[in-house]
Amino acid sequence: MSIARVTEITAASNKSFQDAMEQGVARANKTLENVTGAWIKGYELVIAKGKITEYRVRMKITFILSN
Repeated sequence: MSIARVTEITAASNKSFQDAMEQGVARANKTLENVTGAWIKGYELVIAKGKITEYRVRMKITFILSN
């Protein structure tokens, strides 16, 4: 039997939502062991002077604690 845990993170990029997701997963893998999935909870944009300056994603990361 496996035990999993879910944690929520926010990742940001000045390039794209895709880049924000990739950076978030890469960072989660540095801290958490056995990352098995991610669910994108939400998307946000930061806008300054009418232009997009940052793309943000809120993700729920699933990782296995034990087998």
